[in-house]
Amino acid sequence: MKVLLELIRIVFLFVFIGGILSAFINYVYSKLGTNIDTYGWMGLIAILILLFVLYRNKYQFSGWYTGKGREKLPTKVSKGLISISILLMLLPPILSFFLS
Repeated sequence: MKVLLELIRIVFLFVFIGGILSAFINYVYSKLGTNIDTYGWMGLIAILILLFVLYRNKYQFSGWYTGKGREKLPTKVSKGLISISILLMLLPPILSFFLS
């Protein structure tokens, strides 16, 4: 039962928080004149990566599941994923500016 509750929690976090962040990123992209249809997927992937890092380093320790496999991501992996995510968020306006 704890595993099912944790899965529901994960889906809720990713859908609810991911949806809010995605709407915000798309709003910012539209204000910057970025073509959301072409480059919007980059922002979505960036948000998913950030949520994954956030869950693995913080949220998994405050949930219902207490079984095996509960450990933080290594620091280098966390920093690398966050860097990739930031790069993916910054790329659409830059690509839109130079390729338009």
